[in-house]
Amino acid sequence: MEHQPTAPDLIAGADPSRPLDALFVNAPLRDYALRPRVNDYTLPVLGLAYIATYAARAGHNVGVLDAEAHGLGLDQALAIINTARPRWVGMNLLAPTYELSARIAAGLDNGIALMAGGHHAKAMPQRILTDPRMSRLNALVLGEGETRVAALLDDEKRRAELPGVMWRDRLLGTTATGIATGTDRTQWLAPHVDKLPFVDRAYLTQDPYRADDGRTEANIVGSRGCPYDCGFCGAAVSANPDITIRTRSPENIVAELDQLHTQSAVTAFRFVDDLFLGAARIIRPAMQAFTEHRIGDRYAWDATGRINVLHRADNALLDTLARNGLREVALGIESGSDHILHAMDKRITAAMTETVTHRLLERGINVKGYFILGYPGEQPDDLNATMRHIHRLWHLSDTLPGRFRASVFEFRPYPGTPVWQHLTTAGHTPEALLTYADVDLTDQGADTSLHDRDEFNFSVGIQFGGVPLPALRAALAELAREQHARTHPKGTAA
Repeated sequence: MEHQPTAPDLIAGADPSRPLDALFVNAPLRDYALRPRVNDYTLPVLGLAYIATYAARAGHNVGVLDAEAHGLGLDQALAIINTARPRWVGMNLLAPTYELSARIAAGLDNGIALMAGGHHAKAMPQRILTDPRMSRLNALVLGEGETRVAALLDDEKRRAELPGVMWRDRLLGTTATGIATGTDRTQWLAPHVDKLPFVDRAYLTQDPYRADDGRTEANIVGSRGCPYDCGFCGAAVSANPDITIRTRSPENIVAELDQLHTQSAVTAFRFVDDLFLGAARIIRPAMQAFTEHRIGDRYAWDATGRINVLHRADNALLDTLARNGLREVALGIESGSDHILHAMDKRITAAMTETVTHRLLERGINVKGYFILGYPGEQPDDLNATMRHIHRLWHLSDTLPGRFRASVFEFRPYPGTPVWQHLTTAGHTPEALLTYADVDLTDQGADTSLHDRDEFNFSVGIQFGGVPLPALRAALAELAREQHARTHPKGTAA
């Protein structure tokens, strides 16, 4: 009989023989008791795993419950948390999952303290602190959490000395914020990334994992912070003035790659941060180290790149990337319309994206292009330009060694992003902009070509440009189906 996971099995990394100091919870994108998941993989919660790893090194017994990865229903997730009876619950608040997170927070048993962080916490702290469902919230941690979470687990009273930690006085109804005294604020807000321990993968449900090509793969972070200001992005520099941009040393990165290979036979890696291929000053020393350590002979790796940076790169640098094992670059192409690219503050053109894609594909480096449909101000001509652009890039892929694939999303506004301010100034209310709901493009699971995209199909249901939402979603589904057909030709496993 197949083993059915029980509650303790779903909590990753904790020592079941000891009382649980903290359970870090990643809320699901939807209540999967109402509609089950139709895909079987989601990106690992590296941020929570970093925090858990650091807290464990400080002597605390902690675990991670990834309700999204397990496809849990809301009641099931809450039952697991309350059965585990942790001293603290920590939650990563994101705009699309905030409502479910708040419902979990409201259902915590008495005696469980709550801490929270994440992009949504940073963008809307007062809204969260005054949410009655968050009445058990003892600490709202704004920004990177490793050092401050560990300090809170040592002693909750330390929150008064921790910068960027907020809470609401239940008696007075006032908001308080910790203030660092006699210490360096950077140790709390921006710890040295090379001094942080490598992520303990015991806290990750699906990482490392076996990929379709048979390789064992793992996700990795090479930097923190982003110097760019894309209008739709929560990592935009204008939304994060407190973030010090830091990159790990090449030797530190290589050490983690080798450790993962030794421990788990990992031979492929995906850099999920915004910056690893986002600045020449980072790329060149990293590639020098990769060459010295023969990374390309031993591993394959993927990374996110910046089109303007790669457009300026000479042929020798691109050749070095290919020799060093670069398998795929994820590019934020976003649109085939220069008008929309300008509105997004991408500082690129459609012609640049085509040139960069061509140069990478001809070296056998695959390209994954991200696209957003329905950005504010987008008109039918802009959408058609994006559709044509994707087909041109597919055509390049048909004629060159590398493969191009398109990953297309409907625009969703997130608080704290540059475009959020424009939308609220134009008259959209935060309540309307925060009404995220999932959109089923799979025809109740029948359209298998859209299964892999199901977790990303959600919307606030507002038409922000000149293209009606039904037409927008029809275009998205058309592109997703064609990409699926290209990725899974007839006669191959889906």
